[in-house]
Amino acid sequence: MNGGGREGDRRDDEVRGARRIPGPRGAVDDLDLEAMERPVLPPPGGSTPDEAVPEQGAPEGDGDVRDAVPEAGAADEPDAVDPDAVDAVDAVDEPEPAMASAISATPATSAATPVLSHQVLKALLGAWALSACSAEETAAVEDHLTVCAPCADEALRLRDAVGLLHTDGSLDLDPTLRTRVMDGCLGRRPARIPVPDWATPYDAETARLDALLRDIGDSEWHAPVRLQWFEDERPATRRTTVAGVIGHLMAVDGLVSAALGLDDPLGRVEVPLSPARRTETYWAATRPPATRAVREPWRDLTHELIRTASLAGRNVAERSVSYGDFALPLQDALLDRAFECWVHGTDIAEAVDYPYKPPSAAHLHRMIDLAARLLPAALAGRRSAGLAGPAKELVAPGEPGRSVHLEVEGHGGGDWYIPLDSPAAVGSPRRAVAQVALDGVEFCQLVAGHISPVEAAAGQEGDREAIRDVLFASASLSRL
Repeated sequence: MNGGGREGDRRDDEVRGARRIPGPRGAVDDLDLEAMERPVLPPPGGSTPDEAVPEQGAPEGDGDVRDAVPEAGAADEPDAVDPDAVDAVDAVDEPEPAMASAISATPATSAATPVLSHQVLKALLGAWALSACSAEETAAVEDHLTVCAPCADEALRLRDAVGLLHTDGSLDLDPTLRTRVMDGCLGRRPARIPVPDWATPYDAETARLDALLRDIGDSEWHAPVRLQWFEDERPATRRTTVAGVIGHLMAVDGLVSAALGLDDPLGRVEVPLSPARRTETYWAATRPPATRAVREPWRDLTHELIRTASLAGRNVAERSVSYGDFALPLQDALLDRAFECWVHGTDIAEAVDYPYKPPSAAHLHRMIDLAARLLPAALAGRRSAGLAGPAKELVAPGEPGRSVHLEVEGHGGGDWYIPLDSPAAVGSPRRAVAQVALDGVEFCQLVAGHISPVEAAAGQEGDREAIRDVLFASASLSRL
């Protein structure tokens, strides 16, 4: 009974003094192995030498233990005497030598601020930065930071990193970031051979699309994408994948590379020049379906086109690029390719649920201007096919004729006057017979065949037939 009582008191003392949650263990490479005291291992027989037994701590004070025992139960039953407690007191009257030395030698420690080693305090810095330490650990860490400069520097870095974990701010990049970085770089050392101004929209849109492609996972390259355009007076669609869209862009970019004397991405096989036939040829030759491996050849081709256009000089801007049924100057062809990169980048972003914004206002304005310049020829083609109203007032080339005022509002907007009766006529505010108002992005969606002509215009005034002809001609500019 006496031995059992002594062991019970020892277990109670150990439980009261122990940490309920152990402190974090430092990594091995954080410890000073040279200065660290080596542990004393027990002999092979299993017995532990007397000098290796740790001394047991005792409560502060040197009063008689016998006097303290009755007071412990006095609050509950003053007249009751616990037999076990009497046995325990009898056993404590004559402590063993080791216990006696431990009782006299153990100093008093404060329970408010635990005494922790440098390694433990360093390991607590991450939890302290996240405000996840207990009050005692926080006090110990902050006391340590006042005397340890390396830990103080590390604590500042961790607190700054914690500030980046907040999710209340937008994770999207500032749309002006690229411009500011480029301005800073060019301010220090201007490029010896700058990208021509007419090629910058293509450069920007291919870079934005490539950034989207770098962010998506392998499985998302097989996400279904629905391509849309306007054909034969009604919407047309085609289903493909994200990788298929990039292959389509690369196949049509081959028209520009051929005009610049570069290798065709489709190889040496004779293929029709129209963008739709080139795309179908590429898709038919890609078995199994394309994967993310198509990104590198497409991006390399866009870099090569920009590099060649920059090195070729001024006259290259007017070089003709054949699309089969029509041709464009190189500067307009690259603007057309920039427009298609943005449109299909939006298609991909919707398929993989990725944020994707319109181009900058200056680049979007150029894309709208290209569409407005193509509208007179599109109107003439539809009139020849019997899809538009007849010409009413033919005028000499270069003379002002009947016009529709196209007012594009918002991002990249402006005012354009579209001649109605002859492609060679000049649009004139004085000869305007109707006005159409659209948002800039909405007009581009109409030109891309993503919205119906009858639902596009936000505001219409004047000759209804002229308005209808212009809206349907805008949609007819779209293609696969």
